[in-house]
Amino acid sequence: YMTNAGLILEGLSKAGLTTFGGVNAPYVWLKTPDGIDSWQFFDQLLERANVVGTPGSGFGAHGEGYFRLSAFGLREQVEEAIERIAKNPG
Repeated sequence: YMTNAGLILEGLSKAGLTTFGGVNAPYVWLKTPDGIDSWQFFDQLLERANVVGTPGSGFGAHGEGYFRLSAFGLREQVEEAIERIAKNPG
């Protein structure tokens, strides 16, 4: 899963998204683009890229404006999800 985390970090960074984490933990956080809230980003990501993650607001008020992706999963699925996100970042 840590290899997947690296793929997520690299792919999202190349797509122009600001990322955090994923180095010592299997979760990658990203700043939601264009100031949209975390639930709006969840909806857009699901609708446009068919990818599901966790809105940061679910972790409390300080999580708003962020979104969490998990590196648990098959490498092929992670690669496909990153490709979809890169084409439809928000």
